[in-house]
Amino acid sequence: MAELALKEEILPKAKPILKWAGGKTQMLGDLLPKVPRSYGRYIEPFFGGGAMFFALEPENAIIADSNPELINMYRQIANNVEEVIEYLQQYKNTSEMFYEVRGLEWTTLPKAEAAARTIFLNRTCFNGLYRVNKQGKFNVPYGKYKNPKICDEENLRAASKVLKNAEILCGDYLLILEHYAQPGDFVFLDPPYLPISEYSDFKRYTKEQFYEEDHVELAKMVMTLHERGCYVILTNSNHPLVHEPLMWCRQKGTFHAMERPEKVRMLLLRFRLSNKL
Repeated sequence: MAELALKEEILPKAKPILKWAGGKTQMLGDLLPKVPRSYGRYIEPFFGGGAMFFALEPENAIIADSNPELINMYRQIANNVEEVIEYLQQYKNTSEMFYEVRGLEWTTLPKAEAAARTIFLNRTCFNGLYRVNKQGKFNVPYGKYKNPKICDEENLRAASKVLKNAEILCGDYLLILEHYAQPGDFVFLDPPYLPISEYSDFKRYTKEQFYEEDHVELAKMVMTLHERGCYVILTNSNHPLVHEPLMWCRQKGTFHAMERPEKVRMLLLRFRLSNKL
């Protein structure tokens, strides 16, 4: 017991478990100053790699994603991290093992092994991408890295501690927000970006794609959240079709835009309660 208590005391600050295309680790310096000083629950329905969540370490959170494999991984890290670590320790960074593990159907595996498989493939595949085909099969090739960190025990335990403070859900973002978002909650929205180049849509991570009409629906939900009294930060590509559905924000003067086309072509919108913050 004393050894376990000591281990908890010296855990470092958690970092994202997965490498994630489109992740916000490099943008935290711009994003964190926009976060409200105080809020109710933290809600993130397009969770992905969770860079913002791990940076904030909220004490009361709802995190969600439409990707069931991803959600299984986070639930297992939260509730069964030592078994996940045991599975990860069995993997080797070889192309033979990579393709053998990639060929397994994750839903047929024990949940902790499926979580370890997700992490292993992410750490050893090309560029840390998570992409599936129309059948939902992971299809990113082997990355040929010399010494990837497949099992970061220290960070996995630190992440487990933070994830225990979150309700981890699998579902459509509209349903999650409609059901859970309350006045004073802070909602961070980092949806699949509207592509701005021929190759920028390589980060698709579910077989259900996110199309232009989905961005229109997202804009409507942002308005609903604003009217409900939530704090909202939305990131997206700096694309005209992203700007158009959010014109109501310009009229109300309730947003701040951060355009960085020379770096990531990202548009950041921050919506806030009219009488707060």
